[in-house]
Amino acid sequence: MSETPLLQMTDVHVRLSGSHILQGVDLGVRRGGVTALLGRNGAGKTTTVKAILGLVPSTGVVEFTGEDGRTERLSGRRTHEIVRRGIGYAPEDREVFAGLTVAENLTLAERRDSAHHQDRVFELFPELKQRSKQLAGTLSGGQQQMVAIARLLLNDNQLLLIDEPTKGLAPLLVAEVADVLARAAEEVTILLVEQNLTVVQRMAHDAVVVDQGRVAWTGSAAALLADTERTRELLGVASSGGAHAVGELASPPGTEPPGGMRRASAGEAGA
Repeated sequence: MSETPLLQMTDVHVRLSGSHILQGVDLGVRRGGVTALLGRNGAGKTTTVKAILGLVPSTGVVEFTGEDGRTERLSGRRTHEIVRRGIGYAPEDREVFAGLTVAENLTLAERRDSAHHQDRVFELFPELKQRSKQLAGTLSGGQQQMVAIARLLLNDNQLLLIDEPTKGLAPLLVAEVADVLARAAEEVTILLVEQNLTVVQRMAHDAVVVDQGRVAWTGSAAALLADTERTRELLGVASSGGAHAVGELASPPGTEPPGGMRRASAGEAGA
């Protein structure tokens, strides 16, 4: 008998400003490790994450099965109720408090209804302990992402939703963030929205590809990335070597950013 998924979405639809963004999304996230949520720009990845959290109006069913074995319907609940069930969210812009220290950022993230694990966080990320008195706004992009993920690990979260953590970062910082994610994945299940296939290749055991608001493919991340023709068809990129970003082959010649990174898109909030 197969294990009940930690998170299950069934026939989820989202309509925003007259547009049918998600058109019957069905996906499951199994407990442990990293599931990558992939797709071209505008495919519906971020909207899928927001639908899980109740940040956008949706129809369909979203269910969460916690460590206690109870399956609860998240659909129709308010965001703060969903978060308290044990789901943490790191949006693509990281949203650290730039004028506060690292320690203050962590303290603000502590939920009253949860046990706190600051010692474990500092064990995972000793650099944060060393920089605890440094203003978060003076950290590198990779270090800020470390703070964002550490805040989620402070509480008893069972699932982290992490949206494009390497977006806009230089290749050296991408490697730094990938290391942060690898350490976090040892502690908690992650649903990762990511464009950099090198990171996906290193991190993910499962992959879900969204295309035009529908799930176009689901299965082993390794199998997807090993199939050059399929990745080209679904993502617009050949995955050979894993050094590409999703959609970069669809860009006009000569416009790709260096190092396999794509340019950040100002209009990607609903991607």
